Amino acid sequence: MKSPSRFLTMACLTAASITLIATATTRAQTASEAVISKIDAQLVTAPAVSYSGATAKTVPSKKWLEVEATFAWQPPNPNEKYSDDLVVNYYVLLNNKSPLYPQGAMLTGQTALSSVPARSLDPKNGELKTVIYASARTLERMFGGKAPTDNSAIVDVGVTISKQGQIIAQKSLKSTSGSWWPQYQQVPGFLLNKSETPFAPLNWDYYEAAKKQ
Repeated sequence: MKSPSRFLTMACLTAASITLIATATTRAQTASEAVISKIDAQLVTAPAVSYSGATAKTVPSKKWLEVEATFAWQPPNPNEKYSDDLVVNYYVLLNNKSPLYPQGAMLTGQTALSSVPARSLDPKNGELKTVIYASARTLERMFGGKAPTDNSAIVDVGVTISKQGQIIAQKSLKSTSGSWWPQYQQVPGFLLNKSETPFAPLNWDYYEAAKKQ
């Protein structure tokens, strides 16, 4: 006759095995639900808009930092055609080491997306775009009063996509060693969603819609 303690041990091992299998399944689904295929970061000139009805103002052309991520999302549930739960986080490490930023400033920002369509994870079959910006004044401030003129101002960029609080995809512009951004102090509040910039009316259907903040 088997002892109660042996039955208890076997039950615990069975429960643990079921938990591990369920966890592994969840991780497998999460890992394959989204893919970030590309990150582009570049300095772009703010658009000039001509209009009538007021005195024309002379505004110097200044460079903004534009960070664009290309991704695909394919949920495990084939009946889920759109999502309002995808959140994109950006980590932009600048090449501006100083007494104020000994490691360089890492600007952080977030874009909550709306009505994101399910697409194949194969980049050839369906790519989605999202974008965030840093203003010319922010760049000027971060670089001690002199705004950078080329992409050497950027050390690296990290992008993650989360769904319901869980990261389902991540990628770096340059690094191949995984998520490097947790080791840097975050500098929030300087990255802007497209709707907060002079780029707001441009390429409306090119980027996924962002929720109002």
